Amino acid sequence: MGHVLFVTSSLFGGRSRSEGLAREFLARYPHASLTRRELDPAATPHLDGETLAALGTPESERTEHQRAKVAFADALIEELEAADTIVLAVPMYNFSIPSTLKAWIDHIARAGRTFRYTAAGPEGLLKGKKVFVVTARGGLYAGDGPHHAYDFQEPYLRTLLGFLGLDDVTFLHLEGLNISPDAAAQGLVRARAALASIVPQQEAA
Repeated sequence: MGHVLFVTSSLFGGRSRSEGLAREFLARYPHASLTRRELDPAATPHLDGETLAALGTPESERTEHQRAKVAFADALIEELEAADTIVLAVPMYNFSIPSTLKAWIDHIARAGRTFRYTAAGPEGLLKGKKVFVVTARGGLYAGDGPHHAYDFQEPYLRTLLGFLGLDDVTFLHLEGLNISPDAAAQGLVRARAALASIVPQQEAA
């Protein structure tokens, strides 16, 4: 059993459906320790020009303000590097991901640290880790769902995570939440069945 990094990004905190299902997943998934990173808008700054300038400045020449900017991004990357498994709880907002999760991605995607460019092309450096992405969606987008073409969430995350070397990725979708109460209930049944197939109860810690 290893160390899990649990990243949440919903605006609804403890009422989040994606986080709720992710917690059910974690209750069954064997792990020795867990770090939680809550991507709260007030505590997750978007990448800005100052941060980019700080990252491009040699460490010995950075101001205290620049060191603080870089230290935040470094802490996020260190959490990733220390994890054996990464669990992302991701609601769908406007067919894609929350802006705070995009901000997190912008901070962790760093050339020379989490990926590098080689003569053969880019190479992800966060290898050998498992990733589980637990989503919550108002409509039906997975598989041959009627709005599959509107899903800019899973394709983007698969591409980005793969770019960083995270290519062992499993998605668990909770869908139909805004269609009707019956559709939401059916979506939860389907999601829990998928969860049980991913992590059978007998394997729980």
